[in-house]
Amino acid sequence: MSTRYDTPRGNEPSGWATGGVIFAGSLLTLAGIFQAIAGLVAIIDDNFFVVAKHYTFNLDVTAWGWIHLIIGIILFIVGLGLFTGAAWAGVGAIAIAMLSAIANFFFIPYYPIWSLVVIGLDIWVIWALTRPGVLGD
Repeated sequence: MSTRYDTPRGNEPSGWATGGVIFAGSLLTLAGIFQAIAGLVAIIDDNFFVVAKHYTFNLDVTAWGWIHLIIGIILFIVGLGLFTGAAWAGVGAIAIAMLSAIANFFFIPYYPIWSLVVIGLDIWVIWALTRPGVLGD
């Protein structure tokens, strides 16, 4: 007696896997745009972000702006790569999302709510891409 679970599925990815990649690509492109905007604001107006006194990691706001702008551009490109199904995009997406989360952790004193939202988006992308079957077998 055969059940539907006994038959091989073939090489087709499941709907969940495809949805996970599309979801991750959407969030990466969105987070990339957010990062780039935050970076441009920090580069254009140094006084927009105000840091609390005696913060351990004290970097210049313009330096943070360039870091966020570069990470934002890379996030956007990798997000588009996920839409095309490029093999490099899956691993690159996880790596750049981790880097983005770390950069935003250090940016919390400058813009706390925004940084926490972007960290949440990055973690969500990592979760979506590390589900079984999402990036292939």
